[in-house]
Amino acid sequence: MELNVFTMFMDSGLTIKAVILLLLFMSLYSWFIVFQKEMLYRKIRHESREFIEKFWKCKNLSEANRTAKQAVLAPEAVIFQAAYQELQRLNKSQGGELRGGNRSAGIELLKRSTNRSLSGEISRLSRSLPFLASTGTASPFIGLFGTVWGIMTAFHEMGIRGSASLAVVAPGVSEALVSTAAGLAVAIPAVILYNYLTNRLVEIEDNSLAFASDFINLIERDLLSRSTSGEKQE
Repeated sequence: MELNVFTMFMDSGLTIKAVILLLLFMSLYSWFIVFQKEMLYRKIRHESREFIEKFWKCKNLSEANRTAKQAVLAPEAVIFQAAYQELQRLNKSQGGELRGGNRSAGIELLKRSTNRSLSGEISRLSRSLPFLASTGTASPFIGLFGTVWGIMTAFHEMGIRGSASLAVVAPGVSEALVSTAAGLAVAIPAVILYNYLTNRLVEIEDNSLAFASDFINLIERDLLSRSTSGEKQE
């Protein structure tokens, strides 16, 4: 006898059908998230490389800011713009120059600004990923619920018919076990792809942190050189 999953689905009860349809929805939406995130992370990787390459070729921060405005997806560009705006505010509040204790306080504010913008970017880029984790965790239990319900129904039918033959029980049990197989079929790819996308996101975060650190060091060196040259002139 040929195993026909579609026929088994159509012959199953309302509860089993609801379980299978729920798992199907979770699977389709999970794959949608995976393809969407993969395309987004690829674009971010490409744009980040271009921005960083152009950034280190810029002659001043104003030129770098114009370059950052063109890199709409690169987290490094978002971090730079937030730090640049904070630096502009600090320069205005300090009369155009950061010195002494104000310099240390300004650097600390820049670090907070970059950390805050980075956290916002990572939070934005990780959106929808928790659904994959939930799918990987919940799908086997949803499938197991369908199996338990199907077996209960099969034994109930056996009691009504008054027969304990395998021919009576087997169809209902096999239909019930389909939901367990469906749950595993949804959960396994979801777990694997969640870990894959999480690693991609960690890579993006590490690269952004490295850029933020390099940028802060650049500002510190620039302020230090200005301070040293000012003391020599005095």
